[in-house]
Amino acid sequence: MARTQKTYLCQSCGAVHPRWSGKCDACGEWNCIAEEAQEAAIPKGMSAGKKGRKIEFVSLDKAGPKEYPRHVSGISEFDRVSGGGLVPGSAVLIGGDPGIGKSTLLLQAVCALSKKGVRCLYVSGEEAVDQVRMRAARLGLSDAPVELASATNVRDIVASLETGAGEAPVSLLVIDSIQTMFVDNIESAPGTVTQVRTSAQEIVRTAKARNIAVIFVGHVTKDGQIAGPRVLEHMVDAVLYFEGDRSHQFRILRAVKNRFGPTDEIGVFEMAGAGLVEVENPSALFLSQRNGEVAGSAVLAALEGTRPMLVEVQALAAPSSLAAPRRSVIGWDPNRLAMVVAVLETRCGLHLSGCDIFLNIAGGIRVNEPAADVAVAAALISALTGVALPPETVFFGEIGLAGEVRQVAQPDLRCKEAAKLGFKGAVIPKAQKKKGQAVQNLIRTQEVDHVQLLADLFAGEGQSVAAAG
Repeated sequence: MARTQKTYLCQSCGAVHPRWSGKCDACGEWNCIAEEAQEAAIPKGMSAGKKGRKIEFVSLDKAGPKEYPRHVSGISEFDRVSGGGLVPGSAVLIGGDPGIGKSTLLLQAVCALSKKGVRCLYVSGEEAVDQVRMRAARLGLSDAPVELASATNVRDIVASLETGAGEAPVSLLVIDSIQTMFVDNIESAPGTVTQVRTSAQEIVRTAKARNIAVIFVGHVTKDGQIAGPRVLEHMVDAVLYFEGDRSHQFRILRAVKNRFGPTDEIGVFEMAGAGLVEVENPSALFLSQRNGEVAGSAVLAALEGTRPMLVEVQALAAPSSLAAPRRSVIGWDPNRLAMVVAVLETRCGLHLSGCDIFLNIAGGIRVNEPAADVAVAAALISALTGVALPPETVFFGEIGLAGEVRQVAQPDLRCKEAAKLGFKGAVIPKAQKKKGQAVQNLIRTQEVDHVQLLADLFAGEGQSVAAAG
């Protein structure tokens, strides 16, 4: 019989401690360490020198399918983020804030797949079957042949995946959510680190053995990270985050890990009365309420995964009476803003240290790439001087500590997206040449290699960058 060991696990990050303490040294959370019993790796009496079964290895160049088949839902934004559809046997973890729309999105995707002949099982551990039916009726999906169940016992769920003679094999399993699942031979409560890890491991092992795609819904902490042990994100093949501001109707599905597709890919949805609606042209949507005649507004040509996107960067610089002026940022990295402000003061001689600075990425979207530096710097210069930027000009480029403007990836896609929406000019890093004469004919560019040149471009009121080319 296996020996039972008592360990102390942090319920926030999964760190193991030799004894109980009030604070976790790994994540800094308080009152999150709980005692849990688990079996030892080597049962009592087992010989340490006993040999295992020999594993059979195969050649890397063995002939196989050139392209693995996928389950394509037809929801283009969801399929884009998943890499072109769900791969059979894959495990996907999707997390997001409460009420952001995770269950709604998955129900729409499952219903779309089931109408194409894919057998889908939807297991809810948080809602009753009638509650899921009510949501499906509100979304107009009651006619979809999805099989519903309300269960939390992993042993029962695994047994239900077995198919008898004449039954269609299960192709997709949705677990909503993994924090409600439990394995009955473990004494700890559902949602603890041991239960979450063991439940996910058992379901993933069974799903891969039967070639079933499985989607887990995961809760998030107050910091926006998926709750539970970090090993949960390593066990699955793809990790998706469903983001959005409740004050806006936009929702962003972002891939941070994907073994079967590109990472940092995003899908844009709009929350409507009938559920989540795809946004095919998010650039036009994010710029629909922009006023180009206001100082402090710049358009950034960003790149999220493989998708170019134009967003508005808004900046406001106001005189401050505080000893430490405020730096408020929404949708961007605050440390990056502090760096850009320091470069503008040191390399360009602009006086921003005595100003309260507010920066906002309009539309509720979050931008993570360094290419936003030039757009943020242009918006700050415009807000400080009171001169509006040319309304038909986009900006992108990375700024270094010496004030140099560095090149960024995929300038062609950014310029094409700007030209498609009617923009005439672009401020880009020097030597960031575009490929193809067609792109050069669509949009005129102004190259800058230093932030001082960027500040000089807007020294005179009414100066047009679009006409500089």
